[in-house]
Amino acid sequence: MTKYKIDMVGGENESLPGISLTIEGTNPAVVHSDSEMQGQLISRLQQNRDVTIFDMGEGLYERLTVEQNVSFFHKWFGCSKPLPEILVMFELHRSASHPLKTCSVSELRRVYFAKQYMMSAALIVFREPIQGVNLLTINTFMNMLQELVGDRTPVLILVSNMEHAILLSNSPYSLRDHGLHKVQMETEEMDVVEDNSSASPSVKKLFKVPAKIDDKVILFDPPEIDYIESQDGKSQIVINNESYTMDSTLAEIEKRLEFYGFYRCHRSYVVNLQKVREIITWSKNTYSLRINNKSQSTIPLSRTKVQEIQHIFNLK
Repeated sequence: MTKYKIDMVGGENESLPGISLTIEGTNPAVVHSDSEMQGQLISRLQQNRDVTIFDMGEGLYERLTVEQNVSFFHKWFGCSKPLPEILVMFELHRSASHPLKTCSVSELRRVYFAKQYMMSAALIVFREPIQGVNLLTINTFMNMLQELVGDRTPVLILVSNMEHAILLSNSPYSLRDHGLHKVQMETEEMDVVEDNSSASPSVKKLFKVPAKIDDKVILFDPPEIDYIESQDGKSQIVINNESYTMDSTLAEIEKRLEFYGFYRCHRSYVVNLQKVREIITWSKNTYSLRINNKSQSTIPLSRTKVQEIQHIFNLK
């Protein structure tokens, strides 16, 4: 099957709104929503027998090794790809002899990926597939997506982290009370901020960045900011995974913070370059910046910005 149509009417006892979405086998659909709506959507989808849900709560055998688990599902689902190729594809060949109960969270996640990949379904649904795992596992998941696209398998990915949504799709959706909509991201052509000659020196030389919390305005020092992102037309300051709403657009704040080492790395992100720890290259010309904060955040880096940021860091 090359496409899958989801048509749902909102339930009386649910916060889940009506949904109409056609998922093409050549383009996985990524939906950003909260955990409650994810659960309600999955509950509805589970009523269809031709849908498989990525479930990390059951189905593996802890007493068996990694290879024994993968081998069992390889035979059970009649997978045509040779077992050694599956182990290599999911980066499990080095831990093949390890009992499942001794594996790390990331290794376990890759075993679940392998199981899901070998199943045959009209629609595969992944819920938070790359939450809390290492970079190798994220890259493995993205490579698996390319394999599924090659097989024209419809895929739906549910995430609660906007960075993950943008990493996994160029045009993710947002699912909220008012329905399912494409995420509105600011364009690459940034608005030109007019130079107001009457502006006071304190505005031109911005040392504090204002953000709102309820009815309060908090002023942040630029060095403490990790990055600024745009979601649904609103800019959010992010500091150690805490978000604070701003009135300024990304184009405006980029102009004001450029002096302090901030850079527009993506149409929806302005990053503090002093916080960048690593430039990550994924598959298919997909890139991210890893931030040196408590959560080791990864934010998208536009393909068109790669050479420029390499020049900034003197990498060429």
